[in-house]
Amino acid sequence: MKTLQVGDTAPAFTLPDQDGNPVSLADYTGLNKKQVLVYFYPKAMTPGCTVQAQGLRDIKAELTALNTVVFGISPDEVKRLTKFCQRDELNFSLLSDVDHLVADQFGVWGLKKFMGKEYDGIHRLSFLIGLDGKISHVFNKFKTKEHHDVVLAVLNELNE
Repeated sequence: MKTLQVGDTAPAFTLPDQDGNPVSLADYTGLNKKQVLVYFYPKAMTPGCTVQAQGLRDIKAELTALNTVVFGISPDEVKRLTKFCQRDELNFSLLSDVDHLVADQFGVWGLKKFMGKEYDGIHRLSFLIGLDGKISHVFNKFKTKEHHDVVLAVLNELNE
């Protein structure tokens, strides 16, 4: 697993959102566009993923003020993402990467260990993509309940 680093160009991708509509990274980067926070999470509607999503939901106004849009990416089917968005009143797009092709490109799909078992899955990492389409920050050390605070701190620092 070779995870993308600061300065790397973010891979172009198009994935279906929770409503089945295609979302492309290219529609958000470039001149007069937005920074993009792409966060990868293992599975919709699980405790850690729920806390992480709710935290980002709750800082939507601050993210908007900092010219940042959020995409959560998981290997879940669109139908599950729809339920997750509705249940938790999420105000950003969740994208379905069922074949984990985008997760592979970002270097977040790989071997995991849980309760003595090994399996392949998504590692919980987030990437801030600048207007130039390059990774400007990698979030790899955080607790799910503090993810949104860590993101805001970095965004505020970058915008000083």
